[in-house]
Amino acid sequence: MENAGKDWRSRSEYMVSYDSPHPVYAMAIASSSSSSCAQSQSCSYVAVGSFIEEYSNRVDILSFDPNSLSIQSNPNLSFEHPYPPTKLMFSPTSPSSLLASSGDFLRLWQLSDSSSIQPLSLLNNSNTTGFCAPLTSFDWDQLEPNRIGTSSIDTACTIWDIDKTVVETQFIAHDKEVYDIAWGEARVFASVSADASVRIFDLRDKEHSTIIYESPQPDTPLLRLAWYKQDLRYMATILMDSNKVVILDIRSPSVPVAELERHHSSVNAIAWAPRSCRHICSAGDDKQALIWELPIVAAPDAIDPISMYSAAHEINQLQWSAAQPDWIAIAFSNKVQFLKV
Repeated sequence: MENAGKDWRSRSEYMVSYDSPHPVYAMAIASSSSSSCAQSQSCSYVAVGSFIEEYSNRVDILSFDPNSLSIQSNPNLSFEHPYPPTKLMFSPTSPSSLLASSGDFLRLWQLSDSSSIQPLSLLNNSNTTGFCAPLTSFDWDQLEPNRIGTSSIDTACTIWDIDKTVVETQFIAHDKEVYDIAWGEARVFASVSADASVRIFDLRDKEHSTIIYESPQPDTPLLRLAWYKQDLRYMATILMDSNKVVILDIRSPSVPVAELERHHSSVNAIAWAPRSCRHICSAGDDKQALIWELPIVAAPDAIDPISMYSAAHEINQLQWSAAQPDWIAIAFSNKVQFLKV
């Protein structure tokens, strides 16, 4: 990890930028390097979704090569998307030939080679109408990749079998809108909601859920959830209009392991390091991306970040590359930047 006193922006070898023709929100990095990338065997696909407040939006597939420090777009891999995608995610299997997107529906896209991408499935969780409640987010189950869980504003979480394109099960998960969902161990997922709670569900016991955290501020929604895949005891969440990142240990419900409070404005995104123990990155409206090293023992207060980066605008999206774990991607305005950590 780079020292917090150093400025990533001053060193071109630690930063690669891409300018999109549109404002950027949703972003995903393929979980494995792609052999079909044009540049080299080490490059990874990056999906970038536009945020245009109208029906017609776009998703561009870029290729990032850390060896040549380049990001290139391929017009053949760009496609129209109805409404701004709320999330994009590549299949966790290798090679990452499927891309999923959420918005008005859950959609699957097939990346057949380096020159074409085609719609594969449109998944509607409503059995009674041609419309479904807008999807706020989703997560692809790494342990059982035929399964995707979605969250929506109608208080529900829907679990899809994408191989069969059918709903496996559906939960009325919260009392208010559900804003995010994350898979943990096999058949276990968690979600966060406008009802200010983090809840854990087990597909083997559909009648019960466990509330492991509730916001200390009444009626303060929890917006994002990240479950640490390297140690499933830990997860992180962020509150609406808060500069705080809350780190939870599911063995000790209700009491945070740590509260990271060095942002100067609202936190918008969080991402755990894919292979490094105890590291997490956060980014927000203060234009900063901060990397934290969590203590071995609980320390709710006075934790400082070990690295920081200042962007030109508010950062609304963040991804830590599993294929290239030395690189973090952030999105702000119409720009995507890869930062070497």
